Amino acid sequence: MSANKAAGEKKLMLFSGRAYPELAEELAHNLEVEPTPTAAYDFANGETFVRFLESVRGSDAFVMQSHTAPINHWIMEQLIMVDALKRASAKTITVVAPFFGYARQDKKHRGREPISARLMADLFKTAGADRLITVDLHTAQIQGFFDGPVDHLFALDILATHVESKLDPAQVTVVAPDAGRVRVAERWTDRLGCPLAIIHKRRDPEVANEVRVFEVVGEVKGRTCVIVDDMIDTGGTIVKAADALFDQGAAKVVATATHGVLSGPAVDRLKNSRISEVVLTNTLPIPEEKQFDKLTVLSIAPLLARAINEVFSDGSVTSLFGGQS
Repeated sequence: MSANKAAGEKKLMLFSGRAYPELAEELAHNLEVEPTPTAAYDFANGETFVRFLESVRGSDAFVMQSHTAPINHWIMEQLIMVDALKRASAKTITVVAPFFGYARQDKKHRGREPISARLMADLFKTAGADRLITVDLHTAQIQGFFDGPVDHLFALDILATHVESKLDPAQVTVVAPDAGRVRVAERWTDRLGCPLAIIHKRRDPEVANEVRVFEVVGEVKGRTCVIVDDMIDTGGTIVKAADALFDQGAAKVVATATHGVLSGPAVDRLKNSRISEVVLTNTLPIPEEKQFDKLTVLSIAPLLARAINEVFSDGSVTSLFGGQS
């Protein structure tokens, strides 16, 4: 092999922050690479330091970090990693954020509010990111906040395959827990060939994570209801939605979501609810103390690995989800 040819070869390098090393290891296994050795630590005042222990010059760098609690700390670490790669002459830098922090702050509901999801995209661009890979954004419009390619992956196939293996689609009604999830729920109904129901909810604008009224639109009596959402945070919304479905005669309720934030009382609420099964992916770490009998966690790593391989080989990421992006 000539020196010129060797110099022109593409080089995939995977980098992992400290937020969720288990997913990074699983991703590395699927990619058949090793995460690049990295020195990372915090100073006494909380500042983060990162240094890569191998040359990254000319590489196609993929920086994986899960935006889990404490979310600001881990986002800052990922930004610093991107900056370090840019200054070390990586050829391309792709941010891999399975759960994109601040995605719920994607618009102004009232005056004097920030659009923090846009700020996040600007921060990554300024740090030096060329591309974003993420899974099930809270709203699709966030793709337009980043000045560069955004590969918006969907966990629907992973979750729906599991549901199909456990339930009879003829008995299933897919339920959108609010108007914002209707488009996603429609994709589920296309996949399963079953009817759709919608829960109309009215939030209290003065209280975060608080919903006042639930109304079910659609036939759910005697049906197995599968609630489909992008995330479960405190669990209050999804448990109240399940109660509303049972009040309308639902026979069984299964809850599915891509991101298991599971803040505060979420685990106790889900454990003590009438929901039969909670199905999540592992875009966020779910520690042992937050696991419970009704919980099923499916791996997102194979989907992320396929997307990274397509990006690296200049293939089609859209092929991974049937052109739904």
